[in-house]
Amino acid sequence: MVRTPSSTQTPRKRPTLRTIAELSGLAVTTVSRALGDAPDISAESKNLVRRIAQEVGYVPDRAGVRLRTGRTNVIAVVLPMDEDALNMTSRLVAAIAGALSGTRYHLVVVPEMPGQSLIDPVRYVVETRSADAVIFNRIQPQDPRIAYLRDKGFPFATHGRSDWHGDHAWFDYDNKGFGRRAVTYLVGRGRRNLLLIAPPDTETYGREMRAGADAAISEHGLALLAPAGLSSDSSRADVRKAVHDALAAQPRPDGVIVASPNAALAVIAALEDAGLTIGRDIDIVAKETFPILDLVPRDIKVEHEDVRKAGAFLARAALNEISQAGASHMQQIDAPVFPPAEAPQS
Repeated sequence: MVRTPSSTQTPRKRPTLRTIAELSGLAVTTVSRALGDAPDISAESKNLVRRIAQEVGYVPDRAGVRLRTGRTNVIAVVLPMDEDALNMTSRLVAAIAGALSGTRYHLVVVPEMPGQSLIDPVRYVVETRSADAVIFNRIQPQDPRIAYLRDKGFPFATHGRSDWHGDHAWFDYDNKGFGRRAVTYLVGRGRRNLLLIAPPDTETYGREMRAGADAAISEHGLALLAPAGLSSDSSRADVRKAVHDALAAQPRPDGVIVASPNAALAVIAALEDAGLTIGRDIDIVAKETFPILDLVPRDIKVEHEDVRKAGAFLARAALNEISQAGASHMQQIDAPVFPPAEAPQS
């Protein structure tokens, strides 16, 4: 007969596997294997063990787990902590944590602090064996973190692709497609002189977006202005000044492609400084990773990157890297489609 915990039965000491075994009527080894999702344990037993573990507040002793299995049951996500990235970061972390809910794995966030090299926080996780896999973003074409982790044989998954994308797990947004779609949309609106504020060209997604925009520009025989040294990660003041300068030149831009909501807000301010009406005198196509531009009462075309989808996929991909030891890699690209453009109102 299965015994269920009550307020009088719940032990005052920290609950252990033996606590769950006594309450469930199962052997300690069976309880341990059930919590580990062993395939030879029935679903009924697993559900019973998990329910009792939750009721008594059982938390695995990570040190003990590590001694027995060599694993920590932790996945680390390494993310930048700069102010402009925090909104996207919080959504990505929430999605990863949600996907890990119900598994044996816990999530820890390792900050990528200003002044550190890219590889420092990743090397810390590997050298201290503080996690079983690592997830990170802002991927470079030949990212030193990926080279390091491949050399170490350490499981990882990336938010973005590298030049070695065939050999690692990743989730990516179709940034090349965004560049092409944005140009095509603006052409459909009758725009001919386009300004591009792309991600940094040191990162793969910046290179991809520029390639997509360049290809579409070439097809239509148009001009594309991309100010040197400016990116969607630049300060709002720098973006605003660059747009002011572009508007003072000839031919003046009549369409803007911008890769982040922060940069888009600076573009809007610059256009309004110049007395231009968005949607009539000039059009903006923007990409965002957290919903903010929908709150701006302007006629802007916005493409939303679903960071929650990315986080959920990356969590599963990291688990797969751990279980499969790199034998297979989960990979996915997210490619939404623009509706057709309508000509601007005169």
